[in-house]
Amino acid sequence: MTRTTCPYCGVGCGIAAQADGRALTLQGDPAHPANAGRLCSKGGALASTVGLEGRLLHPMIGDRRAAWRDATALVARRFRETIARHGPDSVAFYVSGQLLTEDYYAANKLMKGFIGSANIDTNSRLCMASAVVAHKLAFGADLVPGCYEDLDLADLVVFSGHNAAWTHPVLFRRMEAARQRGQRHVVVDPRRTDTAEGADLHLALKPQTDVRLWNGLLADLLRRGAVDRAYVAAHVAGFAEVEAGLAGDDQSVHAVARDCGLDPAELETFFRLFADTPKTVTLFSMGANQSAQGVAKGLAILNAHLATGRIGKPGACPFSITGQPNAMGGREVGGLATTLAAHMDFDPASRARLQRFWGAPVMAEAPGLKAVEMFEAVRAGRIRALWVMATNPAVSLPEAGKVREALAACPFVVVSEVMAETDTAAFAHVRLPALAWGEKDGTVTNSERRISRQRPLMAAPGEARADWRIVADVAEAMGYGEAFAWRSPAQVFREYARLTAYENQGRFLNLSPLAALTPDAYDALEPVQWPVTPAGGTARLFADGRFQTPDGRAHMHALEAHGPAEATDPAYPLSLNTGRIRDQWHTMTRTGLAPELCRHAPEPFVEIHPDDAAPLAITDGRLTRVQTRAGEAVVTARLTDRQRRGSIFLPMHWAAAYAPAGQANPLVAARTDPRSGQPEFKHTPARVRPYRETWRGFFIAREAWSLPAGLDLVWRRIPQAGCQLHEFAGRGDEAERAALRRALARAASEDVLRYEDPAAGAVREAWLAGGRLDRVLFTAGAGALPPRDWLVELFAGESLDAAARAGLLIGRAPGRPLDTSPVVCACRNVRASRIDAALAAGCADLEAVAETTTAGSVCGSCRPEIVRLIAARTVAHAA
Repeated sequence: MTRTTCPYCGVGCGIAAQADGRALTLQGDPAHPANAGRLCSKGGALASTVGLEGRLLHPMIGDRRAAWRDATALVARRFRETIARHGPDSVAFYVSGQLLTEDYYAANKLMKGFIGSANIDTNSRLCMASAVVAHKLAFGADLVPGCYEDLDLADLVVFSGHNAAWTHPVLFRRMEAARQRGQRHVVVDPRRTDTAEGADLHLALKPQTDVRLWNGLLADLLRRGAVDRAYVAAHVAGFAEVEAGLAGDDQSVHAVARDCGLDPAELETFFRLFADTPKTVTLFSMGANQSAQGVAKGLAILNAHLATGRIGKPGACPFSITGQPNAMGGREVGGLATTLAAHMDFDPASRARLQRFWGAPVMAEAPGLKAVEMFEAVRAGRIRALWVMATNPAVSLPEAGKVREALAACPFVVVSEVMAETDTAAFAHVRLPALAWGEKDGTVTNSERRISRQRPLMAAPGEARADWRIVADVAEAMGYGEAFAWRSPAQVFREYARLTAYENQGRFLNLSPLAALTPDAYDALEPVQWPVTPAGGTARLFADGRFQTPDGRAHMHALEAHGPAEATDPAYPLSLNTGRIRDQWHTMTRTGLAPELCRHAPEPFVEIHPDDAAPLAITDGRLTRVQTRAGEAVVTARLTDRQRRGSIFLPMHWAAAYAPAGQANPLVAARTDPRSGQPEFKHTPARVRPYRETWRGFFIAREAWSLPAGLDLVWRRIPQAGCQLHEFAGRGDEAERAALRRALARAASEDVLRYEDPAAGAVREAWLAGGRLDRVLFTAGAGALPPRDWLVELFAGESLDAAARAGLLIGRAPGRPLDTSPVVCACRNVRASRIDAALAAGCADLEAVAETTTAGSVCGSCRPEIVRLIAARTVAHAA
């Protein structure tokens, strides 16, 4: 077995895997300290994502296959020409937290040290930039103090805008175990998420009132005498200014509760818990960071921990949890436009130091354009050559429609990608094939500063290359070959490690013991937390009360309790919140390949409180238009009281390949935090309306189909085992449906079964080839469509028996009961009905349900939902 690291979230789980060609078996690595053998649903499904279907395997210039030599020469020439005519700031790189550290380092070195511009930014700007700025303002550098062991040791965990049960489920499993010994959980989140559902206390605050809440907490700590004044006097600056600032507002529990939309008694409970629990960890993530006040939210959390001395101690720290596998590694090597490599900034001394180390002909003089600014500059024509690496900004950035306009207008776009077709790659003049997970070789750094190896499991397919090598090849073609003459990722890593130690006069980021790793030692590198000393890694920072500031003290900051980024109004009365779901990742270029990950939430949806939906005649399951001033989506309504009144939630994963009308980010306004540049994904004024379709249908085929242009349809593609399910709806007449049927009919020689009911506007057709089911199409203008499950099963067979053929146009197996209840456990494909049956048979707790049904016995991501089903049944019986 080869030990490697998962390519998904910032937990950085170890994986033990073995490949036979492209067939892969894997399990969690029991020896890796981040996960101790656990994996979530996404990591467990990695074997379903390593096939070559849809891969980009050769360099492409336009639609023409090209040699690597020609492709890199063209990229180098166009970048050189653009720089010569318009200056170095006319070019930009947009990179990704899914790159390895070695890749990130190479790209940053080329842009900042040899092109001479800081216009390199990363999609980590979208998730972690506010935490980075808060850390730098408070600690003097981007330093995460804690470690995962603190989650085991804490007596209180506060989740601030962090649905850990879905976004970091392996860590959540650890905290579930800690709850068995009495650990308590408080969730600060407008939504009643799975994390909030099982918490001791859920504070469903109004959107964007986080700073008011945390300021109120600090004021309450002062009233109670719970501030550690000895720690503050010895190690903290700025406390007096913060204390004076709090005195200017009404900080009573009732005033804070009123402003935050909370029950005063619940708020009082939170204040008391925090004051009385020395071992407190606050986990903050996207709900805090993705805001026009993201820096202030982070600083407010850090203030509370600094004032109580809950930092640098076992079980006590503020903990920013990263969203991507190498967001931390990218921050280390200067992947952000606002920093230089090795935690250096743009001060003259740091710039000169880095230029000496690199032997660079020119150094970027000032911070470059942040992500949103970068694409605004592309759209305005100020950036004329753009290289996108391992990310999909045409889907993931706010106001994504304008991003597409920018890409379409850019004179030269290069995309380094794993997949041949993505929303962003559609705009590329040059596409360069990159290695995927399972083929890559390098390092990543997780949320607790732990560096781990990603090791190759299979050979590079086609002509795909490592990202660091692609960058080095272009650098060589630009005339910088000597500085990029690496022959292996180990050489890149050693250079980066040497840089962290170079003229290091107090920077905490230091990997000096790793700077002389031999190739064998690099191959065998065990997970280690930086700073790395001769004695090994460092679990916690600031244990001695020393920070990386000029005076050695942490700095607290007085903060104003800002209101919403943009007020709602009668035209747009709701607050749109976007985010992740349990089993998908980013824009689904990888997880969309795994049918098992499409079971729990198969299509885009909007969560709405029933009280908000009722006046608009929106019912559960109905297609619904979600509109903002920036854009519109059409998705399925989910009515739930877990959603706060006045707020709606829309997942961000679906790209054009899966649901072109269901994309979230074209709706999100491009407002950003003024200090971090991180976009406001958690609050955009919005409204909802029924879609009012006149007909609906579904189409199942063995491969993905592109529906014909010119038809105004809402459609979604849902991967299944052995076929692809396409759901669609329209607002046209019979002519629209007939046009669709003509487009989906393929060969006159096919065996076609057909049923038509003109009164209901229903048509059902099935195409067979050689006795094997090839495609089915069901449409209806009125009435229900049958469940899809049995029809999907038929595609697994090589032929249809008489019973299957007889039931084909009915859509169900004759005499077979239908189960249409939702899938709860994606790993084992266990539906809610099976869990209900187990409960009815006497299973009284989670472990009994798992033993009987296998649900929750693999990755555990579904366990909070099973607990909810158990609780609902208990309440129903009590009534």
